[in-house]
Order: sequence, then C-alpha cells, then structure tokens
Amino acid sequence: MSVRVLVVDDQSLVRAGFRTILASEDGIEVVGEAANGEEAIAAVAALAPDVVCMDVQMPGMDGLEATRRITADEASDAAVLVLTTFNREDYLFAALDAGASGFLLKNSSPEQLIEAVQVVARGDALLSPDVTRRVIEAVAGSRGAAAQVGGDHVAGATARVAADVETPDSAVLASLTEREREVLELLAEGISNAEIAVRLWVGEATVKTHVSKVLMKLGLRDRVHAVVYAYEHGVVRPRG
Repeated sequence: MSVRVLVVDDQSLVRAGFRTILASEDGIEVVGEAANGEEAIAAVAALAPDVVCMDVQMPGMDGLEATRRITADEASDAAVLVLTTFNREDYLFAALDAGASGFLLKNSSPEQLIEAVQVVARGDALLSPDVTRRVIEAVAGSRGAAAQVGGDHVAGATARVAADVETPDSAVLASLTEREREVLELLAEGISNAEIAVRLWVGEATVKTHVSKVLMKLGLRDRVHAVVYAYEHGVVRPRG
C-alpha cells in the first residue's frame, strides 16, 4: 500500500517541489495540499493521510498549533513530519512537544525527505543522534536553574516533555524484560529500528514489537519520550 502524504506550506512553489519529489518515489502518493494550519486540519479529516509534511511559519494558524491539534485527534492516525527553513532550537522542541514524529530542514536532500516520510509512516520517530543529543541537553538544562539551549521557550517545552514521562512507580521500569531494557537503552542512542536490529541480531519486525511493548509498559507516547525517560530514570547516563 502507498504511503498517503499531505503537503502543508504557505508557498505554492514549495508545495509543488515537495509533491514532485515525493511523487517520484514508488510507494508514496501525495493526496493533497494545504496552505495553512486550518486547511491542514480540514484536509487531514477529509483525506486521512498517513503522513503530514508540515511547515512551521504560516499565516493564520501556524504549523505547530496544527500539529498539536492533529496529533491530539484520536480519529486521526496521521504522523506529522515538520519541515522548516529555520534551524532553531525552539522550533525543534516545540515541534516535538506538539507531538511531531520528525523534524527536517528544508535544505535536506530529496533522498532525506523521502526517507523521512517512509520512517514516520512506519511508526518510527525521525530522531537522529544529533537531535537526540539536543533533546537530552535541553531536558537536562530544564532540570537546572535554566535551560541554556534555545531560551525560555525550550525550557518550557522540554520541561513538559520531561513531566510527561515522570512516574512514581519504580516497578514499572522493573517490569521490562532484559531484552526490552536493551531496546530502551538503544532507543536512547537515537538509532533506528534497523540499526537496533543489527545490534541485537534480530529482525526489524521483532525490534518494532519490542519498541511497542516498551512504550506501552512505560506509558510513553513515542520514541522521543522514551529517550527522555531513559535519561530521567538513570537507564543510561549522558556521555560527558
């Protein structure tokens, strides 16, 4: 089955470029376009895409608010991939806090865009080791006097992400099997299911099952929260 994609951007030329790139790949179908957040929400309801490629800065409702509403809608299974020209910490963490499954700069290559859509369509988060490091640094900063990565907006966003993974029940972590704990530790490195499969000498489908069980047992929303949980609860320690 094709991955159904909705492209959201206020610039028609940008939408056309993304459509051309994505439509060139077998297994990807661009089912619609939207020029702002309000149109994106309506299009998601009408077209039921698997992935929404979402711009951040748009007139009217911006991409971050649209992402928050789309991911909060239990009637939608759409995953959101945020695309922006701005390599800004506040956008990154606000996007993750809003429930985005990935974050990609618009100057990425066509191959990276296609791969990103495929990754989030599989139910994985596009969380590179570099992004993982930035998440960890910001969460650690929000636990101190102030977050130094991206300012107050990042401090607030990462504090909310951290709060989402708090649990008073230490038995929850103990409920993980040895293999599930291994998977959690590898998730904290920001590597993909395919890379975890190589590390553990198992199939990628097996890894996906383990990841799902880890998220379910720990009550976590996604891989981003799994990374935060692992560091918050001492499963792994930040490298100095």
